[in-house]
This record gives sequence, structure tokens and C-alpha cells, in this order.
Amino acid sequence: MIVPVALAILIGVVFNSSATKKGHLLDADCTDCHLAEKVDGKNSSMLLASQEKLCSTCHPDAIRLSHPSGFSPRHELPKEFPLDWKGDMTCSSCHLIHANTPGLMRSQTKGLPFCLSCHTETFFDQMPDRGASMVNSGHLDARSETTEEKWDNLDSFSLQCVGCHDDDTAAIKIKMSAGLVKHEEGAGSHPIGVEYEKATSFGGYRPLNQIPTEVVLPDGKVGCISCHQGYSEKHGALVRSNDDSGLCMTCHDL
Repeated sequence: MIVPVALAILIGVVFNSSATKKGHLLDADCTDCHLAEKVDGKNSSMLLASQEKLCSTCHPDAIRLSHPSGFSPRHELPKEFPLDWKGDMTCSSCHLIHANTPGLMRSQTKGLPFCLSCHTETFFDQMPDRGASMVNSGHLDARSETTEEKWDNLDSFSLQCVGCHDDDTAAIKIKMSAGLVKHEEGAGSHPIGVEYEKATSFGGYRPLNQIPTEVVLPDGKVGCISCHQGYSEKHGALVRSNDDSGLCMTCHDL
């Protein structure tokens, strides 16, 4: 299993006549990311910061909840997914930074076959949803619009979560009702789509500046990822233990 940067990073940029005419970021100022003012094949790997930090300037949500990167994998990856100069997997291990292909992907393989390029089937078999959540999207950053009025106030992450779990065929099922997520098997209900700072005005909640970083409030709202991890060995694991209501008390001040 692959588990969850310095000035010099190998980003696998391909310099050719077609790439320099069009592609992702090719209209941007090179010095926004590169250390050299004139970038060529010899100095292209010298960046101002880690790829994760640089990419997050435009893709903050994708970086925050995605397949892990910026780490050294436990086993060797296929050559088509290069590591950086330190042996770390980075954004450009999967993405061609200056390409114009769909998703900027290095491989034309999609879905489970793409994941199996690095992972084993056993890795997914151990998950409740057999990896469906990860296979569907390497980045939990939904942008699709919903036509269902009951979901209109949800953040993009929760939309993607609910889109899969509000289904009778889902391995782990939830139901949405009046702004509440109702978990299966009596695991309790909790509102989502609520603006947290507005809720604090009613009392009984900790100030926003006291909420730990692992409790993510997308668009300032309580959402699925406020309590659950999108990418982990156990998909949907809590962001912290709820022993003695520990997770609940990160927000509630009762």
C-alpha cells in the first residue's frame, strides 16, 4: 500500500514544440513556480517550494483532500509515475504539469485499472466500499451541480459524499432529511450545510479560531469532511477519536 518540498523537485516537464504552444500553466509567469527566470531542461526541476504548496495556490481543496502526496512510497512505482529527486511521490507523479490532456494525467488508463498500476487488489478488498470512493476520484473536490433542492446548501465535498452514500446500493448508506445526515445502523444524525460561525451566535459552540485544523469547514460550513476523512486506509474514518465524545466536543461547548 502507498501511505501518506524543498527547492529542487523533479516535475517531469517535457519541453517540446507542441508543449510550449499550449497547455496547463504555459501562459503563466514561469517565475511563479520556477527558481530560474529562463526555464530549460536543465533547471526546470528547481522550484520555489514543494509541488503540494505550489499546486495548492490554485487547487486548495484538491490538495487538502486527495490521494496523499509528498511522501516516499513503500515500494517501487511503475516508471510512468516518476518520483521527485528525493524519492517522494508528488503531484506530477500522476499529472503532466504542462500538458493539455484531460486531467493532465500521465496514463490513459482510467478507474480501477489506473489505481492497480500501483496498488494491489487486496488493498481495496479490505475497504468497506472496496475502494469505490477512491477509484471514482483521486481528488475529493466535486464541482458538479445538483438539481435536488434538499442539497442546494451543501458544500462541494459533501455533494460528492452524499452522491454516493445516499444510495441503497452503497456499502455504507446515509439518508438526507431536513438538512440532517442520518447514518445507517443507528450511528446518529448530524446537520450539514450549516454555516458554523452563524451557529456560534446561538451559543453552545466553540469559537471558530478554536476549531482544530483536522476539522475542515468547507466554505465555512459543517460538512461530511468536518468529521470524516475522505482518503485513508479506512475510508470515512473519523478525523479524530470520539472516545468520551472527544470529536463532538471539538465544536460543541456543553
